[in-house]
Amino acid sequence: MKTTRKRQLNLSLLAGAVATLLSSGLANAKSDDMHQIFQDNCASCHGSDLGGYLAPAINATTLKGRSPTALRTIVMAGSFDTLMPPFYGKLSDDEIRGVIKYLQATPKQANPAWTMDDMKKSLRVYVKDESTLPAKPTFQIDDKFENLIGVAARGKYGRGEGSKAIFINSATHQKVGEVPTGTAAHIIDFNPANPRWAYVKTDTAEIFKVDLYSMKAVRSIKTGWNGPGMGVSRDGKYIMAGSFVPHNAVILDADTLEPLKTFELEGTDPDGKHVSSDSGMIIGTPYADIFAIALENAGQVWVVDYKKEGFPVTRIENVGRHLHDAFLTHGGKKLMVASYDDSIVAAIDLEERKLIKKLEAGCVPHVGGGSAVKVDGRTLGFGTNFGDCDKMVVSVWDLDKMEVVKQVPVSGGTESPAAHANAPYVAVDIISKDRRARTVQLIDKKSLEVVKTLDVGGHAYFPEYSADGKFLYISAGYNGDEVVVYDSNSLQKVASIPMESPAGIFSRGRVKYMTRGLSPDEMEQGK
Repeated sequence: MKTTRKRQLNLSLLAGAVATLLSSGLANAKSDDMHQIFQDNCASCHGSDLGGYLAPAINATTLKGRSPTALRTIVMAGSFDTLMPPFYGKLSDDEIRGVIKYLQATPKQANPAWTMDDMKKSLRVYVKDESTLPAKPTFQIDDKFENLIGVAARGKYGRGEGSKAIFINSATHQKVGEVPTGTAAHIIDFNPANPRWAYVKTDTAEIFKVDLYSMKAVRSIKTGWNGPGMGVSRDGKYIMAGSFVPHNAVILDADTLEPLKTFELEGTDPDGKHVSSDSGMIIGTPYADIFAIALENAGQVWVVDYKKEGFPVTRIENVGRHLHDAFLTHGGKKLMVASYDDSIVAAIDLEERKLIKKLEAGCVPHVGGGSAVKVDGRTLGFGTNFGDCDKMVVSVWDLDKMEVVKQVPVSGGTESPAAHANAPYVAVDIISKDRRARTVQLIDKKSLEVVKTLDVGGHAYFPEYSADGKFLYISAGYNGDEVVVYDSNSLQKVASIPMESPAGIFSRGRVKYMTRGLSPDEMEQGK
């Protein structure tokens, strides 16, 4: 009897163990499924490591105490006036519930690796023999491509058919080509030495080499998990790309996209702590054979000599806390870097490779691609402010004397300034959760006052002037799905170009002007 009971007990324990193993395996499988759903639908905005990127971090810490029902409602319905679309109908209810449960149980992931070998394996060649490409553009445009404008169209879900780089002839406002990118395009840069090449970087850190003559991607490579940083060298031979995840940067051969060297982004921050860092802005300059890269968390700017053996680095420390974007001035010799947490913009001398001065910049400065103009013999720089601040201003600096000239009151937080030597206004996009997000405000270059507010529709952002300064292009994304074009003097609407969730607008004129607002002659005078 005892033997029988013991045998039954053992069988019961064995059955329980098997059930536990099976349920554990199923749980792990389900967790893996939910992780993949997150990566496929959410990571391009919320970060591959659950640590945030364009959108906030969503993990066990940030979602602690949040109602699963409320979170499910947000996922199903989307978040008004943000990039978050409704996922009702795209994901099943079980998938939405499962991914929320997964996120509320999963901490922010450790910095996942993406090595040189990973990059090499990700390299794709779509056109093996580039000599078969057309010898001239297959569409009508000026010889130097100066009128070409690229738009990063995100697509409704940040991936899929709507995600592409769209190119427009700004003389006619006609779309001349589009290149599918799979996931949302973020940055479009142009080769300064050869007008046929452009480079598109996506939110998922994939870089496409684009032949503008045929409007085809010829190669691509994945340089990390996410992160927007990318710059092209003045000779058009190198690309430098940086990542939020992992914390590294890489120099690529611009012709083949083959990786040449990676850099681990780490250093001592302004508070004396050794940290691993996201990549902030990366920029090439017409002044010298160098790249500059901001280490967001380490508060450093590195200057990389790409023509010297081993790509040596000069480190400029104590630049600011939480560095992000930047722009060039004075012929590319001076670099203005925004520091979120210090509310300053730091001026760096790239020739001397040292910090010049820290300038007051309002609250959470975000300079975008930067804007500068010549007014009455002064070089004036304009800086926007990303944060929700008590005092909403656009900062104006005298970049020759490196001092604050004025802080211009505006109607809300601002993201990206745009200027041109031939246009009378500096345009700034207003960011908010209400109708102000539909607007762009125009600051007169002479009076430094807001003189006009445009109601663009949708969510108006990323203004950009055409290369000749005659037209102002503005994305009307989220609810607008169009790029709207205005006459830069009369401010009358002249065209609308439909596309799905347009975001950043990039004129090829930037290659010539470098800093938006300064003509080549004025850039030379600034030297």
